[in-house]
Amino acid sequence: MVGIKKLEEKEINLKISKKLQKLLEKEGYQVIMTRSEDGGLYDADSRNKKVQDMQKRCELIREKKPLLTVSIHQNSYPDEAVCGPQVFYFTHSAEGGKLAKCIQDAMNSQLDVSRPRVEKANSTYYLLKRSEGILNIVECGFLSNTKEAGLLETDEYQDKVAEAVRDGILTYLGDAES
Repeated sequence: MVGIKKLEEKEINLKISKKLQKLLEKEGYQVIMTRSEDGGLYDADSRNKKVQDMQKRCELIREKKPLLTVSIHQNSYPDEAVCGPQVFYFTHSAEGGKLAKCIQDAMNSQLDVSRPRVEKANSTYYLLKRSEGILNIVECGFLSNTKEAGLLETDEYQDKVAEAVRDGILTYLGDAES
């Protein structure tokens, strides 16, 4: 997706993901990235690159069996006024819902969100319904909103987003251990 000021979602996703990886590794966690460079998980001659990319992500999750999975994204909407981070989890995953609440709460409180959202169940997103284990899709903000797009392109705000997601994950893991 390309947003306001020609911002590319894939670039911002990768930057925030790498920042989150470093933060979690500092906490002692091993992080497995589905990608660490610009490029998808598909064959160059694939007829449907997006589907093959999603299938390979699900295969990687099945193979590695991570404690949890967080997929970083940026949102868009035709109404430019729509803004704020939104965390999605699979409708039938109680643990996914708990993780989503922890991440959503951290993002709402740490990113000065004007209209805080709540975590949202979803049963149609490919990764949510086809992945094993606990998985959240974290929409960090709207690239279709001028103010948020301006924030999301800065290193400082990307750091804040990564820190909020880390804090949500750590809260969940702390709650899960007790």
